[in-house]
Amino acid sequence: MTDWTGVRERVLALAAGSSSDKVFGSMGHGFALDAPLTAVEVADLEAWLGVELPEDYRSFLLHVGAGGAGPAYGVFPVRRVDSGGWRWIGDAPEEVEPGMVAELFPGGADPEAAVEILAEQPPLGDFDDLADFEAAFEVWEERLADVQYDPRFTAGALCLCDEGCGLTAWLVVTGSEHGRIWRDPRSDGKDLHPVRDASGSLLDFAGWYLGWLAAAEAVSGGGPF
Repeated sequence: MTDWTGVRERVLALAAGSSSDKVFGSMGHGFALDAPLTAVEVADLEAWLGVELPEDYRSFLLHVGAGGAGPAYGVFPVRRVDSGGWRWIGDAPEEVEPGMVAELFPGGADPEAAVEILAEQPPLGDFDDLADFEAAFEVWEERLADVQYDPRFTAGALCLCDEGCGLTAWLVVTGSEHGRIWRDPRSDGKDLHPVRDASGSLLDFAGWYLGWLAAAEAVSGGGPF
């Protein structure tokens, strides 16, 4: 079981570091953390999603916080909503659909479908009028987005982090990649892929978060709590 002892205090202490403003994304989250969830709340969250959360993320919610300071612009806080259910607060690509989260994670997009659409990009030279070209290009862009951002490609995963420039990080909660962090660089025209550390090892939530914390402490001058 992941030991989160002292981690909440270490994160909050980063704000006092002499160079805390040099930590990427800190201006967004300010090294603040939401209060942890209760065991009852986490059980309700899992029941609503229809999945068992990875142990390290589950215990993070219980002992560190429901979200806040973390890699890049922070970990999206998860909160209960008045209408029932739960919501991750942040610039996630779409609302969380419990049924989709409970499906098997596919491990990436469909590159062949994207290639077909890319080959159909309208060339400017085929149009005498710029307005006609722009209208055709807009329709083509919408078709490409429908293929590249098909929500089925991120079924079985939760969007937890905005890395900036349209890049996001996801936590897989179903299938063989259960517990792994995957990066979504589709805004750069690339496919989703698992996140690895400097040694090439695949990262789970704890490794991803604690790696950020150690790096942030080194940059901020705050030091471990």
